[in-house]
Amino acid sequence: MHNIKDLLNFIEKSPSPFHAVDTVSERLDNAGFTRLYEQDDWQLEPGKGYYVCRNFSSVLAFRVPQDGVKAFNIIASHCDSPTFKIKENPQITTGPYITLNTERYGGMIMSTWMDRPLSVAGRVIVREGSTYVQKLVNIDRDLLIIPNLAIHMDRTINDGKKFNPQVDMLPLYALKDEEDGFLAMIAKEAGVKEEDIIGHDLFLYNRQKGTVLGANNEFVCSRKLDDLQCAFASMKGFIAQEDVKAVPVLAIFDNEEVGSSTKQGAASTFLYDTLNRVVKALGGDENTYRKALAHSFMISADNAHALHPNQPGIADPTNRPAINKGVVIKYNANQKYTTDAVSAAVFKGLLKDIDVPFQTFANRSDILGGGTLGNISNTRVALNTVDIGLPQLAMHSAYETAGVKDTEDFIKISRAFYGMKLNKVDDDKYVVE
Repeated sequence: MHNIKDLLNFIEKSPSPFHAVDTVSERLDNAGFTRLYEQDDWQLEPGKGYYVCRNFSSVLAFRVPQDGVKAFNIIASHCDSPTFKIKENPQITTGPYITLNTERYGGMIMSTWMDRPLSVAGRVIVREGSTYVQKLVNIDRDLLIIPNLAIHMDRTINDGKKFNPQVDMLPLYALKDEEDGFLAMIAKEAGVKEEDIIGHDLFLYNRQKGTVLGANNEFVCSRKLDDLQCAFASMKGFIAQEDVKAVPVLAIFDNEEVGSSTKQGAASTFLYDTLNRVVKALGGDENTYRKALAHSFMISADNAHALHPNQPGIADPTNRPAINKGVVIKYNANQKYTTDAVSAAVFKGLLKDIDVPFQTFANRSDILGGGTLGNISNTRVALNTVDIGLPQLAMHSAYETAGVKDTEDFIKISRAFYGMKLNKVDDDKYVVE
C-alpha cells in the first residue's frame, strides 16, 4: 500500500502538466540524476543518469550504460488530462456574479466537473526587464464551482443533457461587489505584480483528493489517473533499475489529449532529438543511432478501459479486461494502437518471466475507440512498440477509478523492462537478454 499512498501524493502534487514535470524532476534530482538543457552542450558519462525537459511540460530521462549505446528501452506516457483552460480576459459579469471564461482541453465527461470544488493551476510568464521568467502557480484551496441547473428548471435533465461549454460550464468565481480580480489573485500567488504577467497557461483541476476504497481496499480513485498512474509507475521502475544493458528512457509527454502535435508532444522531435544527442555525445554517429533503434523497444503506456459493471454490453465479446486482473495489451486493426505480433510476443515473454498476468483489449467493432501516443511517436522514432494500459473505469471523468494491484504490477514490469535488452538477429528473429 506504500506505493499507492505515494501515487496519490504524486497526483496531489501534479495539478497541471507543469507541476507533474516539476514533481518528476524533483524525484530525479533526489535520485542523483543530472538535469541537462537543450540549449547547452552535453557531456555524458557511463553509469550516470540524466534528464531534459521541453516546455517544462514534457520530460525525458535516461541512464548511460557502461558499454555505450546498443539499444533503447523506452516507456512513454503522458502527463496531461482533459480539463478546462482559462482564456485570455477571463472574467465575465452576469448580474451579481463573476464567472471565468474557459474552453475545453481534450475530451472530458463534462457533467463530472459540475457541483464539486475546483481550483486553478499552471504557469505564468513574467517579464523582468529583458528576461522572461516562468513561475508555477497553484491556488491550493477550494476556489471555483460549476453549478448545475436545478431539476425544477430542467425536468428533462435525467433524460440526457447536452452541455454547451460556453454556456453551461463556466466556473463561478466571485460576487461582483466582493470580487478581487482573478489575475490579481494569480499574481499574488506567484509573488509578482499583476502588470508584470504577460502570458499564462492556467487550467482548472478537481480538488477532491484521491482515496482507496472497495470491500478489500482494492480500488484507487483519483483525478488524472489517465495517465499519471502510468507515468508514476514507470518513473518508480525507472529510478529503481540501475543494472542496465540498453539505454533506459523514461518519456513523459504533454498534449496527448489534444493530438500530441506540439513542440513538446509525442509528434514532436523531442524524443528523436534527445536520443540522437545521447548517441553523439557518447561518440556515435547517425549510423550508431539507426543500429540502436533496430534493437530498441517501446512500451506506450496509457490507461485502458476496464469492463464496466453497469454496462458490460459496451465491451468487446472476447476482450474484456477487469481491474486488478493484469496489465492490458491493446490491439487495433487500424493501428490506433501499435501492438503487433512481434511487440506483443516480446512483452508477453517479459511478463511470463516475472510472473505478472496480462489481459487484452480491443474495441467492439461497431464502436470507434480512441488512440494514444505510441503510433504518433513512431512517426518520428520508429521501433517495435506495444500499446498497454492499466484498466480503469470512467476514463476522462474528473474522478476516475483503477486498481491497487495493477499499479504495483506495472512498477514491477517497468523495473524488469528497463533491465532487459532486445537483440534483433535478422528480420524474423529476436533474442532477449
